[in-house]
Amino acid sequence: MLEHPVSPIQIFPGFSCHHTISARILMQPHILILSLLLCLLCCSVPAQALEGPMDLDDIRFWAYQIQALTEPGAIDALAESSYDMLVLEPTRTDWSSDDRYFDTEGAIERLKQTPASDGVHRKLLIAYIDIGQAEDWRWYWTWSTDFTPGEPLPGDWPGYILEVDPDGWESNYVVKYWDPEWKDLVIWGVGEDPAQGRDWESIIDEVILSGFDGIYLDWVEGFENDKVMAAAQADGVDPAEEMITFIAEMREYAQERNPDFLIIQQNAAALLLGREHLVEYIDGIAQEHVFFDGIATDDWDEPQGYDTPTESDQSREYVEYLHMYLDLGIPVFNAEYALEHADEAYERSLAEGFVPFCSRRSLGELSDTPPPNLPE
Repeated sequence: MLEHPVSPIQIFPGFSCHHTISARILMQPHILILSLLLCLLCCSVPAQALEGPMDLDDIRFWAYQIQALTEPGAIDALAESSYDMLVLEPTRTDWSSDDRYFDTEGAIERLKQTPASDGVHRKLLIAYIDIGQAEDWRWYWTWSTDFTPGEPLPGDWPGYILEVDPDGWESNYVVKYWDPEWKDLVIWGVGEDPAQGRDWESIIDEVILSGFDGIYLDWVEGFENDKVMAAAQADGVDPAEEMITFIAEMREYAQERNPDFLIIQQNAAALLLGREHLVEYIDGIAQEHVFFDGIATDDWDEPQGYDTPTESDQSREYVEYLHMYLDLGIPVFNAEYALEHADEAYERSLAEGFVPFCSRRSLGELSDTPPPNLPE
């Protein structure tokens, strides 16, 4: 039997206690149990849980990926990154492939357990949704997909669909977003469908069910589309005000279910002109290609998918409009499609007070040109 004083750590590896106790005493059952309890209570330091996400105003680093999230390692890369905010495609709403079976809810829950850049807060998770266009691969598309651009729209399509996307994104179709049927799909709900394995009623319902902290609204710019403006005139409505009303309705619906739910507007910075009440319904704005752009492509390796300078007049206009948001207390994020020019894009963006992210047009991987000073 051991006679000399020893530390419990010598007998029970894994415990940390600085007191020395006679081994003979320590080995008495009741003393042994008490020693173990004391070490567990006093000597072990539990891992500190992460705090909730940062306020949007405090976000310094963000990333944007809306393709290939089902690829091996994609969620791992996002989890291992130190971005403060991630804007992601919900994925399981893509019913054109097996992506519909992707565990979006599980992925979001996992990402919520990973730290932001400060190591204190968790990441903020925002869902990308298109509110100004219908997409024929989504869960709600039950109509013909046999359509050739330039030909009349198929007769079985709903009347709120106006035209194919003018920027070259196939299978995306501009809509009359004030139409009640479209609003049902986006906000109010069309009912669950257990037979299809769908336990959500609308686009926003799915986002909330998956655990996202907010939504990132694409195609707010629809209010400036020629076909939309013509349809609005025919319906006797103001397309800009209808867009703001649409966003306000989304906010009200979502915040009834999650009071902290966030809304980030993408592009369409001119919507604020003469309509400052817009800022009552959004928490941030993100503008693409303020300085650098690329062609519309799903191919990450397409060389024309990045590093095309935005025309100087257009760039100046973006900056001017975005400063209007900053002046009203709305944080501004920008997505630049830059590879060789990433350093320039970051420098110019930060000088304007924006929070930049550089990637490639396909947004199919986590950026290989991350922001400067992003912790590893």
